[in-house]
Amino acid sequence: MAGHSKWANIQHRKGRQDKLRAKVFSKLSKEITIAAKMGDPDPEKNPRLRMAVKEAKGQSMPKDNIERAIKKAIGGEGEDYEEIRYEGYGPNGVAVIVEAMTDNRNRTASTVRSTFTKNGGNLGETGSVGFMFERKGEVIYPASVGDADTVMMAAIEAGAEDVESSEDGHVIYCADTDLNEVSTALEAELGESESTKLIWRPVTTTEMDLENMEKLMKLVDALEEDDDVQRVTTNFEASDEVMAQL
Repeated sequence: MAGHSKWANIQHRKGRQDKLRAKVFSKLSKEITIAAKMGDPDPEKNPRLRMAVKEAKGQSMPKDNIERAIKKAIGGEGEDYEEIRYEGYGPNGVAVIVEAMTDNRNRTASTVRSTFTKNGGNLGETGSVGFMFERKGEVIYPASVGDADTVMMAAIEAGAEDVESSEDGHVIYCADTDLNEVSTALEAELGESESTKLIWRPVTTTEMDLENMEKLMKLVDALEEDDDVQRVTTNFEASDEVMAQL
């Protein structure tokens, strides 16, 4: 399974989703408010908002929180955030993409740069690692939704490009511009997904040993602690033996 999917499993095993639930909800609320401000406040008429709401539901965010985030946009509340992408290198030269929403570009840039430096990495120029990834839509279903063949057929019919199935679940990929249509078709066939979002999918990966994986986890944890950071993506690859020790 791809590195970022393995990363989700690490977080789950270490209980980080529960520990950081409030912070996760805060970041999801920000995305919902921004999406609603940039377009129609009706999720059915605003694909980006629909994806944000879908992801929030997948993270078990309460309905009241979702509605409150949309109402903030309708009422003109909340800060005017700017979307920024930072690129850099972590331990062993692993590529790292940091997506942020900020109302203070200087503050965020300074914090991100400092976090990279303190954790054995370095912030690069825009485009310095972006070529190692491609923008894709990602839809995740639990293993219980069906076997690999069933999910593969549903994905093909929905217009998806690729499917990775394992005992942990099914990860379906599609063109970034097709995510709304593909996820809607999959939902009609397989039901509600666990997660639906745009991602940076690694084209090339960097092999990591246990020591460097532990350093990478510290870097990502520190970056995700920043309220301005929405998500962090890396192109790590690690053996099953290394993953089992984390």
